Amino acid sequence: MQVTTAAPRTYWLEHAWLGTHVESGVALDVRDGRIAAVRTGTPAPPPGAEVLRGLTLPGLANAHSHAFHRALRGTVQVGSGTFWTWREAMYATAARLTPDSYHALARAVYAEMALAGITAVGEFHYVHHAPGGTPYADPNAMGEALIAAAAEAGIRITLLDTAYLSSGFGQPPTDPQLRFSDGTADAWAERCSVLKERDHARIGAAIHSVRAVPAEQLATVARWAEERRAPLHVHLSEQTAENDACREAYGRTPARLLADHGVLGPRTTGVHNTHLTAEDISLLGGSGTGTCMCPTTERDLADGIGPAVALQQAGSPLSLGSDSHAVIDLLEEARAMELNERLRTRTRGHWTAAALLRAASADGHAALGWDEAGALETGALADFTTLALDSVRTAGPLPRLGAETAVFAASAADVSHTVAGGRHVVRDGVHRLVPDVPRALADAVEALRG
Repeated sequence: MQVTTAAPRTYWLEHAWLGTHVESGVALDVRDGRIAAVRTGTPAPPPGAEVLRGLTLPGLANAHSHAFHRALRGTVQVGSGTFWTWREAMYATAARLTPDSYHALARAVYAEMALAGITAVGEFHYVHHAPGGTPYADPNAMGEALIAAAAEAGIRITLLDTAYLSSGFGQPPTDPQLRFSDGTADAWAERCSVLKERDHARIGAAIHSVRAVPAEQLATVARWAEERRAPLHVHLSEQTAENDACREAYGRTPARLLADHGVLGPRTTGVHNTHLTAEDISLLGGSGTGTCMCPTTERDLADGIGPAVALQQAGSPLSLGSDSHAVIDLLEEARAMELNERLRTRTRGHWTAAALLRAASADGHAALGWDEAGALETGALADFTTLALDSVRTAGPLPRLGAETAVFAASAADVSHTVAGGRHVVRDGVHRLVPDVPRALADAVEALRG
């Protein structure tokens, strides 16, 4: 299924968030998968219009995903340990993936995202090869499985094909990591250059981390992305241990290392950016490098709370991701970013609700190379989602109908409709392409655990 074409139609929105405020009675004319017109002051549905009751938002963008981590939900949330012990369970799951099993799992995970109002995902993809590191007959079989899964779930994808070459500074890949490695950045570039974009899919690049790509090969990945004007993402300073090892190996922080090798810039997004120095923040903000915060994963893995306010003030655009999928709920990610900052500073009101929604929509799409998505405006891709206003979370005498309703009251459970390319993917809370998403998830996870 392609998400860009649908018959011309009109959607009538009971309430619509238009980026700065909510309008009641809005008609969207959709042609060729894009919004052809936005007509406000339309108190009743035009003849033949599809009626969306509730609060309609632009489609949400999940800027950081590892689809196979969804299989860990419910098995790694309790017990003692750190990120590094959690990683062993993650490796065990990665070892069992095949192109077919990954396709089944990702299709179900992306369908879960659509049910949560997500219309685009950035898949940070590094499980490239068969166990032991032997390439498949199609060297991009795993990436192609993810691209196909997104199409079948009805959402857009930016496949962030990831260079992952070493286990640590100066260390070869361990046995579990052999599946991830192409050997060199040049070999990585040769493989992923074969990937083709489609209507619903764009190809970007990623550097797994400074520990996983030797310093002398960072520029190769950055140059590949620059030549294609493609998004470039990188896990950055997620763990203090990585910062310490980077200083020991190179005498500088990870952010400084990336800057020195030409990785930072407006098409680059650092994921997590948790443990930064003041100079790091200045480097990221001054270069226009984005920041993708993943609060539900960062708290699940006990990573810490990143300096999102300081980063944004320095000039780093913010986006949001569900990362390990302990939770798939971009409204919760937006809410958590503000609430985490309240806990850290013991003060309130660091972002407006509108700013948090922009991080979850327009700014997330921009981080994934979908600049034409994430807004309800003429010419934009016709990707949007509607929240019910009569659930136990959203019903009642709210002070005003605005972005606050979505960010501080609603959850993914309140999504009633999701439209991508002008076509309903979720209608009345039911996925139209994957009708039984819970069963699809259960079957895919069971197949991996078995």
